[in-house]
Amino acid sequence: MNDMDKLRVLLPHWLEHNRGHGREFAKWAELMHAAGRGEIAELLERAEAWLQEADAALAEALRKSGGKPGDDHHHHHHHNFPE
Repeated sequence: MNDMDKLRVLLPHWLEHNRGHGREFAKWAELMHAAGRGEIAELLERAEAWLQEADAALAEALRKSGGKPGDDHHHHHHHNFPE
């Protein structure tokens, strides 16, 4: 497998991984808003927005490398914390 083939495998993984983290950032931003910690919530929201920008660049790299946007392989990471 050459480097381009490897990249076509890695990019969908990175996109899926970022989506999971973006959902977590949004969840925690909401919790921080509810807790009256607006400054922290805004920072988490900013991080989520930057992640979306990164995803746009990764999606474009996937397209230009010849991969398909729907090539996600559903590799999930779970970050569960006690309530």
